[in-house]
Amino acid sequence: MEDAKKIYSEKVIERWLNPRNLGKVRNPDGSAKIKGPCGDTMQISFKVKDGRLSKIRFKTDGCASSIAAGSMAAELAKGKKIEEATKISQQMILDALDGLPEESVHCALLASNTLKEAVKNYSDSKKCNPEKHETKT
Repeated sequence: MEDAKKIYSEKVIERWLNPRNLGKVRNPDGSAKIKGPCGDTMQISFKVKDGRLSKIRFKTDGCASSIAAGSMAAELAKGKKIEEATKISQQMILDALDGLPEESVHCALLASNTLKEAVKNYSDSKKCNPEKHETKT
């Protein structure tokens, strides 16, 4: 653990060891799964309620940085309007985590790209079948 503290910020270590929003949403409104250039795979799925991401989960088979980045991406997106979620960038994730080691910054890009792809898939499916995504209150 002492070695990890030399490499990672406290926020990264916290989300690596105790990731928030870990798992998969059942019957998601939007989802995507992307394999990054390093071989890590990330999946993000979510539900939409009243035009906002209400329940969001991520899964990854990646390293500590991928886990932390996926957790932070989900945390940043939760409660956001669809169009706001598309603006969550690699840099926003890196800033929220207080950075990642240089060799791991691509993990934040993987998380950002997966989130954006999940939102795109939601938007595309909504255009094809608008009734499917109406929220019952």
